[in-house]
Amino acid sequence: MQASDSKEVSREIVVPGDLLDSSGKRAGPGTYIEGRNIFAALLGIKTVRQDTVGVVPLSGQYMPERGDMVVGKIEDVSASNWLVDINAPYPAPLHVNEVPWRVEFGETSKFMVPGDVVLLKVVGIDETRRIQVSMKEHGLRKLTGGMILDISPSKVPRVIGKNGSMIQMLKNATGCRIYVGQNGRIWIDGELDDIIKAVKAVKLIEEEAHNMGLTEKIKRLLEEGSRKGE
Repeated sequence: MQASDSKEVSREIVVPGDLLDSSGKRAGPGTYIEGRNIFAALLGIKTVRQDTVGVVPLSGQYMPERGDMVVGKIEDVSASNWLVDINAPYPAPLHVNEVPWRVEFGETSKFMVPGDVVLLKVVGIDETRRIQVSMKEHGLRKLTGGMILDISPSKVPRVIGKNGSMIQMLKNATGCRIYVGQNGRIWIDGELDDIIKAVKAVKLIEEEAHNMGLTEKIKRLLEEGSRKGE
């Protein structure tokens, strides 16, 4: 397991109009430029990575990017595709050519129906914001059982943790199978008490994502839950 993140530097919360940089860095997401100055365009956490400064929003809707792994819900079915809700402003059609099964025309409902939950990958976004998703890569599939928890997409990196350290701790402590989508949807499956423990931990991460010492707080929460179950 990775070392605690309690030694991380303070995360600076910024509001629209705050000056982020004037040294010539590149402007990243959530910013705007006036001359050589980069300003925050939204409420969020200032991030500096190499030569780029940006803002991670504290809340907001998921904006898909190519390569994202997402948890989706089947919303509608047609003869040659499924319309998937991936918590984005735009629909995401899943074509029969992008699933691991051989699906004849008109037989889509034999494989998946509205309400089914799927693990997908965003493979394309065109100029009109039309989203292409796929289930053809290894590990992508229909998810049965379990439950769905929705969080702000901006908090997903904290749930995953550095090099996957936070999500691995949750899995180890609860014994649950957990898939975290970049779209802010999390699928959790396991024994009911373990699911409840995992949900409490994820909600605490979401509430305190911008605070220092979060890993230690989550560790204590999970350990308390284990002691109560002894």
